[in-house]
Amino acid sequence: MSQPVDTQSLINTGLSVFLTVLGWLAKQLWDAVAKLRSDLHELEKDLPKDYVSKDDFNNTMKHIEDMFQRIYDKLENKADKRGM
Repeated sequence: MSQPVDTQSLINTGLSVFLTVLGWLAKQLWDAVAKLRSDLHELEKDLPKDYVSKDDFNNTMKHIEDMFQRIYDKLENKADKRGM
């Protein structure tokens, strides 16, 4: 005859399975966070090489605008002298 499964064994087995699954999920989350940190570090390291900062862009655009203004002023002075 087979013995009936006692309640304590059933609880122990269920708890063991639950904790095993919970441990596996925690390990997966831990590894994913570590990978995200590594990816973020690589992004922070490569960002200055691939993109220009807003301040640098604005400074460069201001310089170009100043150059165009000087060219425009010179052309205006030439046109005024030619008209005389």
